[in-house]
Amino acid sequence: MFDSFFGLFSYDIGIDLGTANTLVYVKGKGIVIREPSVVARHKKTKEILAIGSSAKKMEGRTPQTIEAIRPLKDGVIADFDATTAMLTYFIKKIHETPQGAQRLGMPKIPKPRVVVGIPSGVTEVERRAVQDAALSAGARKAYLIEEPMAAAIGAGLNVEDAGGVFVVDMGGGTTEIALISLGGIVLNRGLRVAGDEMDEAMISYLRNRYSLLVGRTTAEELKVEIGTAVSQKIEKHFVVRGRDLETGLPKSIKVSSQEVREALSSVLQQVVEKIADTLEEAPPELVADIMEKGIVLAGGGALIVGLDQLVSEAVKIPVWVCEDPLTAVARGTGKVLDNPKLLERVRVTGGLR
Repeated sequence: MFDSFFGLFSYDIGIDLGTANTLVYVKGKGIVIREPSVVARHKKTKEILAIGSSAKKMEGRTPQTIEAIRPLKDGVIADFDATTAMLTYFIKKIHETPQGAQRLGMPKIPKPRVVVGIPSGVTEVERRAVQDAALSAGARKAYLIEEPMAAAIGAGLNVEDAGGVFVVDMGGGTTEIALISLGGIVLNRGLRVAGDEMDEAMISYLRNRYSLLVGRTTAEELKVEIGTAVSQKIEKHFVVRGRDLETGLPKSIKVSSQEVREALSSVLQQVVEKIADTLEEAPPELVADIMEKGIVLAGGGALIVGLDQLVSEAVKIPVWVCEDPLTAVARGTGKVLDNPKLLERVRVTGGLR
């Protein structure tokens, strides 16, 4: 009774709670929030000063009294209070927008049902932390769904079919590899190597080769603009600005896509090897399905030019990138909100409320 009552005045939402970005899907509206998972706060008082895009702009630029942090690390909560504040902000923001201002002539009450995507390899304690954060942020019910499952659903794949579905979700903090069949994960491997490690590899490469110190934001921009996994006919260039470690003065250099590829190669190779290892452990019947359907890439990492080709050449299986891979997990959490039977089947249970 109370559940249906609150349902009249609040939006059910799906959340891709990522290490780098948080996406929020509102039932019937689509993805309405896409912001960095960053919180800026006062170091001593812990007062929240900014969340999302405005906090992201503060990274590397804050005075000593302010810290801009990522409350999630490797796909799990590293700072509970900051995560709760971030989720509370996003939930309230949805219900304060014009589209959520009125229903039946009454203001929205932010007490939604929430579905949150989590890495497949997290512990029960880590799962509980995500659920508690969502409930503390104002959710009346919080369901958890594993990210590769959500990505597969968001990509439009039939996860309830007996045929195997092989998904690789490469986000900011983790790379999730999963073999799905009959609505469940048959085999999954989590690798805490993803977008963040690529940024670190880029920072290390520039420091060692050019004695140039750059921040994470610059490294990420370089990766996004000209990052590739395989050789291209036309190589691109990008001007990078940082601090010369030898003189301590500002310095600019022009970096080629070939150099970026060299910097990222070790990280991408780890992902390829993990995919190959997972395929080796897969049941023969499901391997046959994978060879027919191919491997599906999702997440921000899937946007690296040529990654599908790199994986395909390594494992000798067709690989394709799903439509709008950045939003696949968020769209998947939204789709299960519309399908209660599927939600009940794929949600994570075991000691959770």
